[in-house]
Amino acid sequence: MPLSEQEQRLLEEMERSLYQNDADFVATVSGRRGRPNYTQIVLGSLLAIAGVATLVAGVIVQLPIVGVIGFALMLGGVLLVLTPGKAAAGEERPGSAPRPAAPQRQRSSFMDTINERWERRQDGDQGR
Repeated sequence: MPLSEQEQRLLEEMERSLYQNDADFVATVSGRRGRPNYTQIVLGSLLAIAGVATLVAGVIVQLPIVGVIGFALMLGGVLLVLTPGKAAAGEERPGSAPRPAAPQRQRSSFMDTINERWERRQDGDQGR
């Protein structure tokens, strides 16, 4: 049984409300990720390797401060590699207006797919 026009309007209104009021949630759930920042990955890896080398050097020369500095470098490098870049995290700068065109296209194609599946299911059930 297809949705009535009133139910379709209500569903579309709920979707618009979700996109407008909870954009952070929608961005998180959509799973959309930006391209990896290879410069950040390479710099973080080099920093982590330098941190390990400094940590080992601190143990060899028995200077705790050198070991602590090495650990801090290593930790900073790993965090640099693991944290997403600014463009990958939200793909929007703070203060910029969100672009409604992309979610609208995705939503309509998603709704079209759901409607097609529903119609195929209904056609299959009537054949029994």
